[in-house]
Amino acid sequence: MRARRSRRAGSREGPRRSWPLALAALLLLVLAIPAVLLVAPGFLGPGAPAPTPAPPAWQQAPATLSAPQVLAPLQPSAPVPVPASVTAQVEPVLMSDGGGTFTGMVQDALTGQVLFDRGAAEGRVPASNLKLLTAVAALRTLGPDHRFTTKVVQGPAAGQVVLVGGGDVLLGAGDSQPQQVMGHAGLATLAAVTVEALKTAGATGDIKVLVDDSLFTGPALNPNWQSGDVEAGEITSLYPLALNSARFDSAVTAGPRPQDAAATAAEEFAGRLRAAGAGAGLTVAAGVERSPGASPANAAALASVDSATVAEQVDLMLQVSDNYLAETMGRMAAVATGRPGSNDGAAAVVAAEVRAAGVPTDTVKLVDVCGLAMGNQVSARQFTEVVRAITTGADPRLRAALDGFPVGGLSGTLDTRYGDATTSGGAGLVRAKTGTLNTVLALSGYVVDADGRLLVFSFIGNGLTPGAAGNKEALDRAATALAGCGCR
Repeated sequence: MRARRSRRAGSREGPRRSWPLALAALLLLVLAIPAVLLVAPGFLGPGAPAPTPAPPAWQQAPATLSAPQVLAPLQPSAPVPVPASVTAQVEPVLMSDGGGTFTGMVQDALTGQVLFDRGAAEGRVPASNLKLLTAVAALRTLGPDHRFTTKVVQGPAAGQVVLVGGGDVLLGAGDSQPQQVMGHAGLATLAAVTVEALKTAGATGDIKVLVDDSLFTGPALNPNWQSGDVEAGEITSLYPLALNSARFDSAVTAGPRPQDAAATAAEEFAGRLRAAGAGAGLTVAAGVERSPGASPANAAALASVDSATVAEQVDLMLQVSDNYLAETMGRMAAVATGRPGSNDGAAAVVAAEVRAAGVPTDTVKLVDVCGLAMGNQVSARQFTEVVRAITTGADPRLRAALDGFPVGGLSGTLDTRYGDATTSGGAGLVRAKTGTLNTVLALSGYVVDADGRLLVFSFIGNGLTPGAAGNKEALDRAATALAGCGCR
């Protein structure tokens, strides 16, 4: 009996001793696994790298070419906004910040139906919105494809050449740049061709450069411009040839300008001619002089260079609001219609061509054609009719101005606007010409509303508090309201 008890006791004690051993072994195994994983790469070498996840579809190279992204043609069947709804959207935001008032008009582009009218018949100082009228005149009289020629002809005496201005004020100093508007025609190119022509003609010795700027007449500086604006470089004396739109440097669009743009261009040409002729036995006398008279219209050209097209120049004029270029376009339009190339001739041709385009001009008053003068008077209604003529009017030549309208938040004088929460809805959609003077702000252009209807608009503020930030925002909010309008 004792022996049995002893065996039973032994059978119960065996498992008690083995469980702690098993647990210890398991614990050692668990601790060993991470250690093995840490040291294994040292013996086995690096493992295969983890696969790089594929980039999202929009970052991958396309398998096929994308379909062209273009706007669908506007449908005349798109609903016309209800005037009361448009007014309810625009009226609360078109408010001045401080003094002054805004007038404005919104029209349906296809039908001309008035959708918003706040004093739109009232004549107002338009600032640079006036350039829209100048664009119409230039495109109608000169044509979108016309180019201005700068040429060199034999002078009235032996050993003289005459640089003849033909209206290109966007000349570059260097080689012609055919892909550019500014600098499309270059004086270095003109000089090189002139040297070849002189060599062919057997010319030797000293050459004297004269300049003929007789195409423009009357005062070179409009008396209606304030002296402070001239001193600040907003404008300068007008001549029918200039470098960089009468700037010392095309990249510097503010500050002092050459007082005599024609002489400055002629001096640059003489320098380029001197460099080009050095290897051909030609020398160029120092200094330039004005030609004693106009060169004969049929004088054979030794060399010539052509500007960018009128359409391209109009677009540049509108995009950057170039005063000098606008005044030049007005004078060239005047010359094209037999008028003098003067301040008065420019104002007369702009008013006449806008009227011929179907816009009533009985109340229009123009004392310049760039909008810098405070004596101009144009109404918001006249501006919307001008924009209608450009966008949907009967004269297809005016369509060439469409690319010139700055785009909200993207280009030209609107590139830094339409960036806050109240106007971002108009970014990329609002296309409009700006206007800015000390107490004047204006915005005239076009937009396709949320229903696909093309609307034209003009908002003009006069007597505004200088520098008040809310005034530009008021213009931009009003245009943004039109872009988002499903005003039915």
